[in-house]
Amino acid sequence: MLLSSARHPFLAWRRRQAFPRWVREADAAVGRRINSRDVHPVVDRGFVGLSHAADRGILWFSCAAVLVLLGRRRAALRGVLSLITASILANLVGKQVFGGDRPLLKDVPLGRHLPAQPTSGSFPSGHSASAAAFATGVALESRAGCAIAPAAMGVAYSRLHTGAHWLSDVIGGIALGMTVAAVGKMLVPAQPTPLKPARSGQAVPLAALPEGAGALIVVNPSSGADVYHRDPLPTLAERLPKAVIRQLEDGESLETVIRHALRADTPPRAIGVYGGDGSVATAAHLAREAGLPLIVLPGGTFNHFARTAGVESVDDAIDAVQAGEGVRADVAELRFSGGDPVTVVNTASVGLYPDFVAERERHQARLGKWAAAVFAAVRVLRDETPIDVTVNGRHARVWTVFVGVNRNDPGVVAPLQRRRLDDGVLDVRILHAGSRVRAVGALSFGRRTSAVLRAIHLAPASAVERIVAPSVHVAVRPHGGQAPGLAHDGEVSIGAPPGEAPRGGYLTDIRIVPQGLELYRPARAS
Repeated sequence: MLLSSARHPFLAWRRRQAFPRWVREADAAVGRRINSRDVHPVVDRGFVGLSHAADRGILWFSCAAVLVLLGRRRAALRGVLSLITASILANLVGKQVFGGDRPLLKDVPLGRHLPAQPTSGSFPSGHSASAAAFATGVALESRAGCAIAPAAMGVAYSRLHTGAHWLSDVIGGIALGMTVAAVGKMLVPAQPTPLKPARSGQAVPLAALPEGAGALIVVNPSSGADVYHRDPLPTLAERLPKAVIRQLEDGESLETVIRHALRADTPPRAIGVYGGDGSVATAAHLAREAGLPLIVLPGGTFNHFARTAGVESVDDAIDAVQAGEGVRADVAELRFSGGDPVTVVNTASVGLYPDFVAERERHQARLGKWAAAVFAAVRVLRDETPIDVTVNGRHARVWTVFVGVNRNDPGVVAPLQRRRLDDGVLDVRILHAGSRVRAVGALSFGRRTSAVLRAIHLAPASAVERIVAPSVHVAVRPHGGQAPGLAHDGEVSIGAPPGEAPRGGYLTDIRIVPQGLELYRPARAS
């Protein structure tokens, strides 16, 4: 912990020597103006909460986790590396060189006091430096930076509103953070188009449907409400005029619509779905039951499976349907003890991620999917505690267990993007209990960046274990009086089904099904 300038007058003297009188007078004037403003207590609590959420970078790690889920891993990585560099320069260099006394707490309204008052030197603001560095780093790689910028500005202002810093501290922190990100771009230029995953899967001819006759395509408009997708209906109607196209109404179930069509006198010859990974998994399960090929039209917030399959757009899927080009892909079957199997196309998990999904779903109608995801990530990563599981007969206390279909990038902890379609194994990642900060870093950016956190002594180790096998057995023990959630392909089930293991726990088996799904894919994506 750095020394407080309030207790060490020499740091305050250094600040007075470093800054002109007019800067100090401007700091004091702005401080008086902010402290004298009469605002609603909810506003005060909001800025206190926002400032607290950014402590130790938790808010930005949470944003980065969401970026990774959205497939913008490079933007997340540049953001966190910029953040770490700016934090080191601000806290271990800037505060040592300049120091400075912070505003007097007695001048700050009581409702704005932080839970724990900072005691380090005042200049520059580490929170502002981290916020600016992360937001700028992300913006250099992705337009998602535009969504993060308001939060970064809010964190910077919160340091003034709560009386933690002077105006010059905040401006200095912002300048430092933006400079770090800009220099980072000079050293490692931005790569606007990420590398596509390797294509795989056994090519197989499927029924060619030039005008879509025999195809049922269900459009889930809620899957992509907050991402950049144009309305698929005009394209589908123009290129597949004889297909049956159903857009889900409010309250309609994707599974119900497809099952009803399968019971019709003239059932479909192919099942299509426009949506994210959760919608694709549901349609894949029903297609497998009926022995029909699947048409994947990417239109959700998360399109990991479609991306790996090589279906980058609605037009790609239509091209494959018209030409009858397809591929066989591995899937997994998840089975609660004594229950029916559920098809998994990408990943299943227990621990932090299911709680994140459940929290996001509770708030997305009010906040929108992106803002709800960030809010949920902050809440879960800040408040969650480890759970107890038994994996293949071995007990462990863990933050999370991820089970990916086929091998994933070995450098990540959360295997959300499979690298192949047909390697015949599950890729299990177990993040054992340890430092919360490093667990967040590992989940957001993988093993390499979390190792950086440990190297600079921001967090102790939190072991990551990997298992590659055709099947895995997981027993989940009760947590906080209820069953921990289990998620698969972005959909979450909270609590164990009736008749499961006692006291709120449950058992689940996951096994690979080699080449268990046929889907349309253009031959050029092979």
